[in-house]
Amino acid sequence: MNRRLFILVLFFISAFSSCGNQNRKPIAYIDFSSMWDYSPDNKEQVTDMWDALHTTATLQGIVNREKPLIYINYVKNHMMEADRFWWNYYRQEGRWLAGRDTVVYDDVVDLVSQYAKHIDGAVVYDSNIASTSCVASAVAGIENLVAVRYDKRKGSLYDRLINQGPKLDVKVWLVNPDGTPLFTGKGIIPQTDRQSTGSLKNDPYIWFIHNYMKSNRCSGEYGAYYLDQYWREKPQAAPMNAHCLTNHDFFVSKRAFFFDLSPWADESATDDREQSIGCDYNTLIEMLREAYRINKGEKMCHIGGFPAWAYKYTKHANGQHEDVATEWEFSRIISGYNAFKDADAIGFGAMANASFWQHFPTEESYPQKWVTEDDLRRRGYLDEQGKVKIDGRKFYIFYVGDYDASSWITSVLPYLWSDSARGEYPLMWCISPVLARRAPMVMDYVRRTASPNDYFAAADNGAGYLMPGMLQEPRESGLPDGLDAWANHCRPYYEKWGLTITGFVIDGHAPALNDKGLECYASFSPNGIVPQKTPRTRLFGDMPILRSGDDLVRSPEENADFIVWDMLYRNPTPFGWYRDILKSPTWHKEIIEHIKQDAPQLELLDAPTFFELYRRWLNENPDAANGKIE
Repeated sequence: MNRRLFILVLFFISAFSSCGNQNRKPIAYIDFSSMWDYSPDNKEQVTDMWDALHTTATLQGIVNREKPLIYINYVKNHMMEADRFWWNYYRQEGRWLAGRDTVVYDDVVDLVSQYAKHIDGAVVYDSNIASTSCVASAVAGIENLVAVRYDKRKGSLYDRLINQGPKLDVKVWLVNPDGTPLFTGKGIIPQTDRQSTGSLKNDPYIWFIHNYMKSNRCSGEYGAYYLDQYWREKPQAAPMNAHCLTNHDFFVSKRAFFFDLSPWADESATDDREQSIGCDYNTLIEMLREAYRINKGEKMCHIGGFPAWAYKYTKHANGQHEDVATEWEFSRIISGYNAFKDADAIGFGAMANASFWQHFPTEESYPQKWVTEDDLRRRGYLDEQGKVKIDGRKFYIFYVGDYDASSWITSVLPYLWSDSARGEYPLMWCISPVLARRAPMVMDYVRRTASPNDYFAAADNGAGYLMPGMLQEPRESGLPDGLDAWANHCRPYYEKWGLTITGFVIDGHAPALNDKGLECYASFSPNGIVPQKTPRTRLFGDMPILRSGDDLVRSPEENADFIVWDMLYRNPTPFGWYRDILKSPTWHKEIIEHIKQDAPQLELLDAPTFFELYRRWLNENPDAANGKIE
């Protein structure tokens, strides 16, 4: 071998080895489980928690953007230790993280120092203007900075990161370097040509819109609706992890815009009573309109988060509006701008490590089988002529939900999924397929471990939670019809995850689906949808439509009694749909067995059988197909 060829071979061996080492870099693991014992009444602990988690989440988002390198252990609820569960599961032999070296850190400053080369410095925000913390997260993702709260006290995280330790260069100040406010709520907003809104809360958002959204520097495809540092004033209002700081990492990695704004136009925000009525609402609309413009109306905007009803904007915080009304109003508004939410709602809203898990390798597709005519004949559901064979029976199905939030499927679903009764009876698990963006490991896990009696449908309202009636022209937003964008967004998710049913469509405060809206759903959910605002029964083309029934909110025995009464005395059709939220297979089993004892003519069906029989029954009953049965 000549010298030139020898050197070339060595070069390629070295390059290949280097590439392999890059892909197998050690994972940095930092354990925040000591914070589980922090008290919301201890101001020092509250401050330490906020500072450590905010800085770490923004660091994670940047470092994990291209490769999964930083993992934290933090999220816990009364059901499970979520982060520890997923870490332990995928560290097992033959699984994704098996054999990966790990370096354990117990200090945020050490972690930041280790990855200082991955970031370009810090964005420092104002402790006294709550909204600057959300703006800091957005700036962090766009500028590759970590977010740090200004605190000149000796030993504060700010002091340890900026004045000591890695001595991060502050590239963006959201407070003056001497600690005086940059935003005053008066005059011209700094670094813009915009007049102040008169609101200390809103001016930082206008600053961000002017400097980052209007110049197309942030993503229009991702937004994040999480609590700002106002949380530090009311940590007792909900579980301690309801600040959802650990949720920021994924959205930082996507260069998202962040906000915490009231959706109500008829009152001032409960956390900023000095603002003019609707000031928050106006800023929210401007952000959504800019995101729509950036996306050119062709893409949907994925918004993580949920109205922080326990802290703001509802009667819980001396506002005018109820909790669900606030949820629905926010959904209604964002839908008008081609946006949907990944609904990290309080209670189980905290999620960590989505920027890490986003790299989890899923299969190309996860097909599910549909029932055939021969199957239905063999099981006695069709007669010799192929017509639905009722024989005094009525059929029901459970919408097993609400799995419309990445945080919920990460920190609750595994606990319920492990229930010993799972697989004994057919259950329709309704999970939004877009959650595969933030929690692909969960989506893969339930598919690989599903029993023959576990069938999957889409949760509300498809590949994301929005109110689809707000996509239809004429729109309150004045924008063109958004149904094509929604169909184009949903279709690949339904195809990948083998979905043909949308288990629930929350119409809420939006108009009902018109014919064009139904055509949209038929294009990706051909085997059925279950809206709120529709006749009891309807067949649109070949797509069966069933109006949603009741939520099951009582004990299993009481719910069983209700279903028996509803099916036998109130429902004029042989088909009934019932929704439950975060319930176990054992809970369902108790209901089913009560019903079997009290009304054996009522039969629980698997989802393909239920919707296929329903479609055939509609074809055989023109009044039902045309929505004339109430």
